[in-house]
Amino acid sequence: MANRILIDTNVLLDYLLEREPFFEDAKEVILSCTDERIKGCIAAHSIPNMFFVLRKHYTAKERREILSHLCKIFEVEGIDRAKLLSGLANEDFSDFEDCLQMECARSFGAEYIVTRNVLDYVTSEVKAVTPKDYLEL
Repeated sequence: MANRILIDTNVLLDYLLEREPFFEDAKEVILSCTDERIKGCIAAHSIPNMFFVLRKHYTAKERREILSHLCKIFEVEGIDRAKLLSGLANEDFSDFEDCLQMECARSFGAEYIVTRNVLDYVTSEVKAVTPKDYLEL
């Protein structure tokens, strides 16, 4: 298992929303961070994205509590001018948000981006793996 990973928004949402058939693998990845077997990171821009997506399932107060808890468990890698400019200059990514995830992973020193959308990271400088594949490393 890697020492440092960035967890993509979709994996966090799989866990928070208990989405099947993805929940168990997402839970195991997150538990590997909470018990400090590995150092986990989330991108800062994942927080407002999740705040929006979770609105259908949780009140604003509940979302604030949930996301505050995630910020205490994981390192949070911010987006700054350098990451934005690097991401904007990178024409290899079709999805700018995924490119920013990669920029955050690189800055954090992550060995892997754990995501369900591995194909979105084909050109990533940080290798992307599914939660299932990550757990099998």
